[in-house]
Amino acid sequence: MYKEVLRSIEDIEIFPIISLVIFVLFFIGIAIWAIRMPKEYIDHMSSLPMDDDNELTDKQP
Repeated sequence: MYKEVLRSIEDIEIFPIISLVIFVLFFIGIAIWAIRMPKEYIDHMSSLPMDDDNELTDKQP
């Protein structure tokens, strides 16, 4: 039943291609962002889970 409904829609074959292109462009964009990320930022973010919780609670009212 669903196949018949989808076959009756004109130009529906372009939607999977568009979604694949959007996914690939997004993936490439995230990969470029991750590669170009500064080393200092990565080091800072990787050390956050190991920081003392006292620093955070001291700053809160």
